[in-house]
Amino acid sequence: EVQLVESGGGLVQTGGSLRLSCTFSGSTFDDHFNDHAIGWFRQAPGKEREGVSCISWSEGRTYYTDSVKGRFTISTDNGKNTVYLQMNSLKPEDTAVYYCAVADYQAPLPVLWSATHLVHTWGQGTQVTVSS
Repeated sequence: EVQLVESGGGLVQTGGSLRLSCTFSGSTFDDHFNDHAIGWFRQAPGKEREGVSCISWSEGRTYYTDSVKGRFTISTDNGKNTVYLQMNSLKPEDTAVYYCAVADYQAPLPVLWSATHLVHTWGQGTQVTVSS
């Protein structure tokens, strides 16, 4: 069973930065790790959960939703089984609960991260609040 542990959320002013971390483990995940995409969704109050960014573990390909391009950067530390989301130039509209997620790499990344139903494992979520 795959397990995801997130950290790094918090309160920051507009224009500030935060770095989210997601560390994963689990025998099934390790066996098939190269076939997975891992990244972040977010959900603001009253809104649907949306895909923010992901990375394919085997190829290192990345995806970003348009609203965060140029501000967010996703990266991995293979030795630590950790994925990071560096968030710069934060805006109030980035306020949301951010969820780490894993999906089988069975479609192009924009397709994988366009909907939640392709995700098979979720983290517990971490709150990001950007004050104006």
